[in-house]
Amino acid sequence: MSYQVLARKWRPKSFAELVGQEHVIKALSNALDQQRLHHAYLLTGTRGVGKTTVARILAKSLNCETGITSKPCGICQTCREIDSGRFIDLLELDAASNTGIDNMREVLDNAQYAPTAGRFKVYLIDEVHMLSKQAFNSMLKTLEEPPEHVKFILATTDPQKIPVTVLSRCLQFNLKQMPPAAIIGHLSAVLEREAVTFELPALQILARAAQGSMRDALSLLDQSIAYGGGKVDEDQVRAMLGAIDQGYLFDLLEKLADSDAQGLIALAGQMETRSLSFDAALQDLGALLHQIALAQTVPEAIVEDLPGRARLLDLARRFSAEDVQLHYQIVLHGRRDLRLAPDEYAGFSMTLLRMLAFLPETGMDAAPKAKPEALPHRQERAPASAPVASEPKPVVPDPLPPEPEVQAESRNDPPHGLFDGNWNDLVGRLKLGGIAKSLAQHCELKNHDGSKFELCVPAEQKHLMAKSYQDKLKLALEEYFGHPIFLNISQGDVVGMTPAMLNQQEKQSRQADAVVSIAQDPFVRDAVEVFDAKIIESTIKPNA
Repeated sequence: MSYQVLARKWRPKSFAELVGQEHVIKALSNALDQQRLHHAYLLTGTRGVGKTTVARILAKSLNCETGITSKPCGICQTCREIDSGRFIDLLELDAASNTGIDNMREVLDNAQYAPTAGRFKVYLIDEVHMLSKQAFNSMLKTLEEPPEHVKFILATTDPQKIPVTVLSRCLQFNLKQMPPAAIIGHLSAVLEREAVTFELPALQILARAAQGSMRDALSLLDQSIAYGGGKVDEDQVRAMLGAIDQGYLFDLLEKLADSDAQGLIALAGQMETRSLSFDAALQDLGALLHQIALAQTVPEAIVEDLPGRARLLDLARRFSAEDVQLHYQIVLHGRRDLRLAPDEYAGFSMTLLRMLAFLPETGMDAAPKAKPEALPHRQERAPASAPVASEPKPVVPDPLPPEPEVQAESRNDPPHGLFDGNWNDLVGRLKLGGIAKSLAQHCELKNHDGSKFELCVPAEQKHLMAKSYQDKLKLALEEYFGHPIFLNISQGDVVGMTPAMLNQQEKQSRQADAVVSIAQDPFVRDAVEVFDAKIIESTIKPNA
């Protein structure tokens, strides 16, 4: 007996076997059980999500010898013939090959005749958007008032190309792309039935490569079994697809967190030596940064059995939320520009160097570190406004009276209720990070009495007011002052200067000073005068 590919062998034969399209299954099942049948159905969705499968199951439901049902028996002659593609009253038409009006007229002329063996004559027109304008016009009348024994099931990957006059005559169902978890579950079930050994990480790689298409996933699974000699393991699947080892991606981000330019380039060189796809590397790097952002803001979204979860959570602690968003954007732009680079290695390595150069406060122009162990994690850097970073600690005992020492300590330690109303200074002292820190920076202090803080957030920053971020700010205030704090944050007009505004003002001032300094530099002035050069102010960066 000839081999049957997995995508055909394990094609669902009932709604119960269909994976990942619960919204479509529920609507069709209820309609069938209640006998509320429409004469035309339009199934839309990308390739391999189950449009043709749903159409054939629907045809069985309409013609099953047990009656119209959402659960066709699968054993009667009609069901078996539909499954094998031999049912005379199920006419499948490929619109990509039969686009003209003559083909459509032939179909419509046959529609007037009663079904030969079934209850309904079902017309399944695949890729219906490929029909010509004349062909669409010819089917309008039949779609609007079809014979009672005719059902149309139209399928397309591009519904925008279908005339609205046709769309308005159909019940439309949009089939979604399969989520990776659904693909992995289905592949696992198939492999268990096929008695093929497999590794779960290999199925995760296949699910990502399928990009939401179950048919593509099964085709890749077929290829993996052949490539692995009857088994599916991670290393062989990576080799077959040219997929990137997650270890490389974690190593890259760890080198980035350490501001280790030499290590980044060394890793890029190793990847080039192994002829790995840099486009795939940037794609997977973007996906990893997305997971890190989730770990920072919605930790419960990171499942316990995720490969590399410990390293992922460690990176989530080492990067600030702002850094992750910046790196994510740089990776997206790097992937887009990869085809414009001199070669893929140059494009990939430049993307890494760009991520390093744009690290806030520790860019490429920062002084190199003598020892790796001397580098603190990025989130451990003291805030710029914190006086701790600028105050040297005394080496010898202070000979002066103790009052100044107590005052110095009060600037560093929680004042236990002492607060002079300087919200900007206080925000710099709080142990906050990520979006909770952004919330504090965009707040204006309206009122306080030592244990009660009333803050105001402008309308354009209202997205920061989520309860979880308010709770983190409240906890930081209580930790700082050493007693319970009542915190009330409202949305309204900001009349003063928030810490974020002050920081921006300071940056603009430093930028303006840097521009003036460059413009007054003798060498620059000579270049402007002699060569008619122009100063591009956007390229000037003030010293950190």
